[in-house]
Amino acid sequence: MELLKKTIEGVGQLNSEAMRLCRERIDGLVKPVGSLGRMEELAVQLAGITGELSPVLDKKLIVVMSADHGVYAEGVAPNPQAVTAIHTPNFARGVTGVNAFAKQAGSEVVVVDIGVAVDVDYPGVLKKKIKYGTDNMAKGPAMSREEAIKALEVGIEVTTDAIINRGVRLIGTGEMGIANTTASTAIIAVAGGIDPEAIVGVGAGLPVERLKHKAEVIKRAIELNKPDANDGIDILAKVGGLEIAGMAGTMLAAAALGVPVVVDGYISTAAAIIATRIQPMIKPFLIASHMTAENGGRKALDLLGLQPMFDMGLRLGEGTGAALAFNFIEAATYMVREMITFEEAGISL
Repeated sequence: MELLKKTIEGVGQLNSEAMRLCRERIDGLVKPVGSLGRMEELAVQLAGITGELSPVLDKKLIVVMSADHGVYAEGVAPNPQAVTAIHTPNFARGVTGVNAFAKQAGSEVVVVDIGVAVDVDYPGVLKKKIKYGTDNMAKGPAMSREEAIKALEVGIEVTTDAIINRGVRLIGTGEMGIANTTASTAIIAVAGGIDPEAIVGVGAGLPVERLKHKAEVIKRAIELNKPDANDGIDILAKVGGLEIAGMAGTMLAAAALGVPVVVDGYISTAAAIIATRIQPMIKPFLIASHMTAENGGRKALDLLGLQPMFDMGLRLGEGTGAALAFNFIEAATYMVREMITFEEAGISL
């Protein structure tokens, strides 16, 4: 709990002077004012986060949190739960979707076993297991408050190490966990006071005719556990997931250390909701990558007040959208650094 408390207290404000200088330079670049649209806003945000006019973000990392969910027993997912354990080593092997996009973006990928239902013994998989999957939230809390805090602190520890000891300057969140859209929908429903049936989605391919059952399971879990919508840790413990906690911890740590953190898709957005309920001041440090194709994606981003950079119908998760977003983010820093101003070009307006 001390690590979480220290991290929460370490989150500050964006650097307003760096943002002012960045905006001033952007407005003077050899182009019509505002003509690069949201790339300009992104560059100013990056300056505020890092305190640098044009930060060098060449050291990038996607942190993939992997865990299982007890609610799987309720028949809410189309694939065997064993897929989590089978697929987790593939991130370390470098052969998944996020690995492909991360390689193109010049990013590393780290995978963390924070709660897979069996032991994952594979080189490169970080062993940080809190427990062997969450408990079935349809029959009681997914985890204890203490376990939720420990899982948050795993994300903080892994991220802090990457930033402090490895010099990472840009972080993306990713995940793996069969049935984690169920937990994410529960989080979004609680946080927004939304009927789960209005936002429930197919996840990894659940047949449409089973969506009503999935929504009913989520409703039952919420009614049984009565999570406090104003308490991020309570929501997390009662209807959340260990990998969701790990991602929320990553977001908190990155914000506390002045490093931009990119939110991936549906599950990552649920984690961002948890993180902002724990420490609202991290919101300006978050960058939403894409609009997920998952049904509740728009509602989730609206709750955060974040605008995604692109919409390409993605719903894989893993951090794939975050890895693709790295290209836009780094491009924004190049815009500030490589373009000249009218004054530098000798042009008087």
